[in-house]
Amino acid sequence: MARLNADAPLIHPGCEITGSSFGAYVEIGAGSRVANSAVGDYSYCDRTCDIANAQIGKFANIASCVRIGATDHPMEKASQHHFLYRSASYWEDAEDDADWFARRAGRMARIGHDTWIGHGAMIKPEVTVGDGAVVASGAIVTKDVAPYTIVGGNTARVIRRRYPEAVAGKMIKLAWWHWEHDALRAALPDFRQLRAEEFLEKYA
Repeated sequence: MARLNADAPLIHPGCEITGSSFGAYVEIGAGSRVANSAVGDYSYCDRTCDIANAQIGKFANIASCVRIGATDHPMEKASQHHFLYRSASYWEDAEDDADWFARRAGRMARIGHDTWIGHGAMIKPEVTVGDGAVVASGAIVTKDVAPYTIVGGNTARVIRRRYPEAVAGKMIKLAWWHWEHDALRAALPDFRQLRAEEFLEKYA
């Protein structure tokens, strides 16, 4: 496995990256597309992900074939085909609809810190997935997901809480995802061995 570093993301072959920024120790899996998005420190996506118009926090774990910020079509118009807004691809004398693309780019999806997005899940535009949340494989998320909540299904519904509410609140307050790299390394044995409640007892 390639060594990650703080200076530049590890972008595997076949990726298409446009208008995006990346934090330290970020990895983008082969064949993925990332557009108009910001990916926080230590976050990664596996192969063939499609991420557009998204703000992704730190330590996000994004499995393969995930789509975040899936774009919509203009269903209220006479047609929903993209000749309406990608018009220059069809006629020499027509321009693309810049206003349509600007509105689309402004509909940001937000993925919190220490999240896990399962294989093949879809997160719709303007949805927020809270810190510590889990989205099950194949879920289609159309509404906000509360922190430290596990959701699944089509459309996604709450399965259970990842932690009790009091523990989740303390973990958000601790916000270990903002610790320095060396502090994370020093606490690595405790991250590996302690349950969340025990970790909070030691560090909160």
